[in-house]
Amino acid sequence: MTKGTSSFGKRRNKTHTLCRRCGSKAYHLQKSTCGKCGYPAKRKRKYNWSAKAKRRNTTGTGRMRHLKIVYRRFRYSFVGGVSAEGTVSFTSGCKIGVLSRRGGAGVGRCFPATVALGPITSRFY
Repeated sequence: MTKGTSSFGKRRNKTHTLCRRCGSKAYHLQKSTCGKCGYPAKRKRKYNWSAKAKRRNTTGTGRMRHLKIVYRRFRYSFVGGVSAEGTVSFTSGCKIGVLSRRGGAGVGRCFPATVALGPITSRFY
């Protein structure tokens, strides 16, 4: 029996499958570890081997669900709990152009000047 080319053709089983954490096909089935992110280790696998590898996996390459909100709030010095105020019309005595809690401004959304809107507790402010 030869140990060369004819033996390599019989290797049909896959050694790597999709990783649950990073999604790449680098999870080794027998070692039970991912070669790309290091799953199931708690910390993500990263080395300072190359600048391009750092660029691919750094902050900003993913969704940034929390950080993109923090960056926006930083521009306005983390102002929170601000109540909405509008201008009082002299003719009808109601606020003009006040945003409702649903975010729309315009006809049918005019509040009396005496009504104080509570603090806007949205995640966008």
